[in-house]
Amino acid sequence: MPANQKQNEPFAIKDCALIAIATGQRAYNLRDLRDNLLTVHPGSIYYHFWGGLLRPRFDDPEYSNDFAAWVAHGLHDKKLAERLSLIDPSESSNLEDLRQEIIQVVEERMDESEVLGYAKREERFDFIRSQIIIFDTHRLVAQPKEFKRILPGLSVGSIFYHTIDARRRTPQATSDFQYWLEGFGRTFQGLIRRIEAIDPYFRTLTELRAELAALFGDYFSSTGRA
Repeated sequence: MPANQKQNEPFAIKDCALIAIATGQRAYNLRDLRDNLLTVHPGSIYYHFWGGLLRPRFDDPEYSNDFAAWVAHGLHDKKLAERLSLIDPSESSNLEDLRQEIIQVVEERMDESEVLGYAKREERFDFIRSQIIIFDTHRLVAQPKEFKRILPGLSVGSIFYHTIDARRRTPQATSDFQYWLEGFGRTFQGLIRRIEAIDPYFRTLTELRAELAALFGDYFSSTGRA
């Protein structure tokens, strides 16, 4: 059971931020990238995929993760960048599975290439890992219908914590919303299925918040449930 949210209690709304921590590991070419991926802290995999949702991406909105962006801009390998950008971390059951998928994609490209590109010193890839800082908003939700009103005003940090980071905490790797709704038995199974159908990765947190708000709004407007 998650430490921060229980099914049979009011939903406690949290906020969060990610603190970036240098690992000292870096890459100048694909071999460096592959070798570091084998050993780097799993929090680094998390940061370079999910962390981008919580920080501005003014330079490379085309690529969905930091590895793809670096390969495109540092190594100028657009083919590999596109392959890496297609990786959806939502489809991996844990960070180790995600790590292996990245490594496989990189190694396949290494096998195809006779010459490995080399990044300039100022364009090297620095592996960063994250630490999450959680804030208590002191806001409690007693009934699911309340989210129809509350969701549009939640911070993007709250959306990240309850949809993205929740996957590391809940037994079935779901959002906190789904986990909490399960505590009402079969009452909200239709709503749970709709939330489950949302892939949170290929969206901004603002878009995800709007989609969740619309989903809760439509559900409770159509069913009239309390």
